[in-house]
Amino acid sequence: MAELSNKIDFVLLVSVKMANPNGDPLNGNRPRIDYGSYGEITAECIKRKIRNRMQDLGYPIFVQSNDRSDDGFTSLSDRASALIAKKLEEKHLAEDKSDKKVKKGDKVSPEQYAAWTCETWLDVRSFGQVFAFNNKKDKEAAGVSVGVRGPISIHQAVSIDPVEVCSYQITKSVNGENKDGKEGKSSDTMGMKHMIKFGMYEIKGAINVQLATKTGFTDEDAEVVKKCLLTLFENDASSARPDGSMEVGKLYWWKHNCKEGQYSSAKVHRSVKVKLKEGIAEALSADDYDIVVDELNGLVPEVKEGM
Repeated sequence: MAELSNKIDFVLLVSVKMANPNGDPLNGNRPRIDYGSYGEITAECIKRKIRNRMQDLGYPIFVQSNDRSDDGFTSLSDRASALIAKKLEEKHLAEDKSDKKVKKGDKVSPEQYAAWTCETWLDVRSFGQVFAFNNKKDKEAAGVSVGVRGPISIHQAVSIDPVEVCSYQITKSVNGENKDGKEGKSSDTMGMKHMIKFGMYEIKGAINVQLATKTGFTDEDAEVVKKCLLTLFENDASSARPDGSMEVGKLYWWKHNCKEGQYSSAKVHRSVKVKLKEGIAEALSADDYDIVVDELNGLVPEVKEGM
C-alpha cells in the first residue's frame, strides 16, 4: 500500500432535521448547543460514527461499542492483551525457539507495541490511542503505558446558524415496574424527547503526513475514511435519529501537493462559506443555503455528494 505523501484537508456538510445529533448527558440528553444557541456535535461522536462505518466495511477496529463487538471482547484491555499475546507467540515461532509459549515477563518495547496495534487496527493508525490499562498482562508485556498519535484530527462540528431545540413530553403505555400491586401508572411512564428542528453542521478535519508515516496510515486508508464520511449515517438510526433525519450533504476534500500543505488547514477550512439564501429568514432544509468555495491558487477540492 502506498504511504501517504500529501497532506489532506476536508470539510463535510451535514443536515439534521427533527433529530438529536448528539445528546448531552449532563443536560437531560438535550442536543448540544453553546450559549449562542449554535448546535454542536463533539469530535468524539463523529469519530464513533466513522469507526462504526469502518467496521461495517469490514476493517478491524480497536474501540468497538459493546453492542457491535465482533471479536468477543468486552473491554479494550482484553482486546489489547489478546493481540500482544498473539504477536509474541508469532514472534517466538518465527525465531524457532524451543519454548513456543509466551513466557511470563516477556517484554515488548513501546515502539513495537505501537507498531503492532497500528498494523492491526485501522482506527488506531487513523486517530491514535492511549494504551494505559490496569490489566496485569499489559503491564508485563509493555512495562509502561503506550501512546499513539494518529494523523487524523477532527474539529467539533458547529451549526451554520443558531438551532431551535424542540422538546416533547412522551409516555409509555405500560409500567416499566410493578407499583407494589397498586393500580395506575408509575412515574417511569413519563419522559421527554428532544430534537433539533433543523440545522446545517460543518465538520472540519485534516490528515497529517508526518504522523501518518509513524502509524503506517496510507493513501488507501485515506480513501476508506473518505467513504466513511460520505456514508456517515448509514446503520446509525435510532429513536433519536430516525433514518433520513441525518443527511450528508457535500464533502470537500483537498489533497495538497506536498507533505506540509500548500496552505494552512485553517485557511483551507475557511474557504468554504455557507450562508442563507437571500430572502430566507429561517433554514428548513439544505436547499435554503448557498455554498461558495473561495479559490486557492494551485489547490482545487474534490467535491463529493453524500450517498
